[in-house]
Order: sequence, then structure tokens, then C-alpha cells
Amino acid sequence: MPTSADPASLRVHLVQRASALDPAANRATLDAVAERLRVDGATAAPDLVVLPEAFARDFGQAGSDLSPFAEDLDGPFATHLGRLGEQTGTAWLGGMFERADDPARPLNTLVLAQRGATSAYRKIHLYDSFGYQESATVSPGALEPSVVDVAGFPLGLMTCYDLRFPELARTLALRGAEALVVPAAWVAGDRKVEHWRTLLRARAIENTVWVVGVGQPGPRYTGHSMVVAPDGDVVVEAGPDEAELDAVLTRSAVADVRRTNPSLANRRM
Repeated sequence: MPTSADPASLRVHLVQRASALDPAANRATLDAVAERLRVDGATAAPDLVVLPEAFARDFGQAGSDLSPFAEDLDGPFATHLGRLGEQTGTAWLGGMFERADDPARPLNTLVLAQRGATSAYRKIHLYDSFGYQESATVSPGALEPSVVDVAGFPLGLMTCYDLRFPELARTLALRGAEALVVPAAWVAGDRKVEHWRTLLRARAIENTVWVVGVGQPGPRYTGHSMVVAPDGDVVVEAGPDEAELDAVLTRSAVADVRRTNPSLANRRM
């Protein structure tokens, strides 16, 4: 069985938890997650803990001013993730609002803390859809797709609404990502669970990669965090309520599927 020391595999812990409007309460939730991981240490520790989008502080009511809750990458949330990473030996990925050039519209940022270093992906596609207008309160990130290395495993980062844009997922796959990690706050509504499930599976199938989707739970959001294998099979899936899940991703699964279904190699456009 692959171990967390094996660069050909990645142990992932998905945290489907709701973020509160109080940033300090959310950091306390992180401590509780870390403590459970230590208590359950009889099994191999995860290489990566994935939190939902906007975990440092929830969006609040639609159109709320988010600028008072924007932080820098050396601010309380990112620093806390880094401290937990050092304590647990695990990489931590979660969403926050980051100060931007436009002080009234922070960036919707994923921060990755591992090995004493911090990196970031800023959400490219803002949720101006289904009656919402994220761009009214959030600045878009630069067109810089992000592929990161976690424990030797190449991961492409996306945030929530990014999932609806297959060209971003394809770009990440072509840049070497063998798994896509998608923290989200996927708003609940008609057909939204089926959209989420279908798009996660589609991004896996069309790019022959693993897909890890981690959302905030109901009732405001859809939940249904899941891991999809490169062949499109759902390996593990939560329901709408708070949950934590574990999965092991292997690079061999990507290679096996690509031998059977070399669709990336067969592209003509």
C-alpha cells in the first residue's frame, strides 16, 4: 500500500466544514481538525489537508463588504496554516480574502502552507452567475494557472466557479498537474448538486486526472465534497452535512488510464 513518504501517492484529508463570520472561530476550527488528526494518528498522516473556499471568513450576505476581512499572506490565517503545517508535518490548503490593489475588492485566494513556505492561487473566474455578482466585492486574479508540488505530487489549483471553465482545467493538466484540487463554497439551489458532481467528474474524465472537490456544507452550500479518479469513478463522497473524508491519490492510476484512454495525446486542436 502506498505510504505518505511515497512521491507516487498522496494522502488527502478533505474538510467539509462551514466557515463562520468570525475569523478567530475559524482558526479554532482548524486547531480542532489538527487535534483530531493527531488523535487518529494510528493511521498514516495525510500529506495534504484541504479546506473549502473562503474558510478564513465566510462571504456573509450577498454583496457584503469583504475588505475589512482581507489579510496579507503573512496575516493571521496564512500564519496559522503554516504553524499547523509545521506541527503536523502536513500541507494545508484553504481559502481566504487577500488584500488587493483595489482595497475595496480583495482577492479570493487559496493559500498553501507547506514546509515552512506559503504560496497562493487567486481565483480567476468570479461568480457573476445565478443572480450573484462576486466581482462587485472581489477582484479577479491574474491569468496565472497554478500547478504546485505537494509531497512530489503535481497538483493544479482551482476555486469553485473555476470548475465551470474546462479550458483552465485543461491548461493545468497540460502543465503537468495529475490532480486538480477545487476548494469551493458552491451555493445551494436547483440542480446545483448535480452540476457540481457532473463537472467534477467531467474535469477528471476529459483530462485523465484525479479531482478533489471540497465544499462548504448545507444548508447555504451544497456540500458533497468528493474525490474522483482519473477514470471518472467517485472514490469517496460526502453528503450535504459537515464531514471529513480521506483518500489516497496515486500517480499510477493516472498513467494506467492514460494508456487505456490517451485522449490528451490524441488531441488535434
